[in-house]
Amino acid sequence: MDGLGRVFNTIPVADGVLVPLKDASAVSFICYLAAGDTFTVQEAQDAAGTGAADLDVVDHYYTSDGVGGVWTERTQTADAAVTIAGTAGLDAAVFTINASSLSDGFTHVKCTSTSTGTVTAVLHDLTVQRAPQNLPALV
Repeated sequence: MDGLGRVFNTIPVADGVLVPLKDASAVSFICYLAAGDTFTVQEAQDAAGTGAADLDVVDHYYTSDGVGGVWTERTQTADAAVTIAGTAGLDAAVFTINASSLSDGFTHVKCTSTSTGTVTAVLHDLTVQRAPQNLPALV
């Protein structure tokens, strides 16, 4: 069985896209920009962005060079923003938002680049496993 649908679902181009966490326990955002960037996470009550607000839960993330290098854990005071410097080993970042971290009544989360960074959303710990062609649309 394929990983897509069994283990994960994905939105390959997810910069500023509201990701529903209805059918997944978590989403990991993969962020990249060789020049460095700041990525900000917000939660919302629905796909229209109702009540959008910063989600100050990111207390650790992992950085790498973006081309398969080792991952280094970084820690910070819980915040909605993750900043990568764009120096050696700091071109890419990955962090996870658990559905349980969202405020009551909030179902969607998004990660937005403040520049031209790339954001990919990987939804994982799917609540129902399906063949890829039977996965519901995410947006």
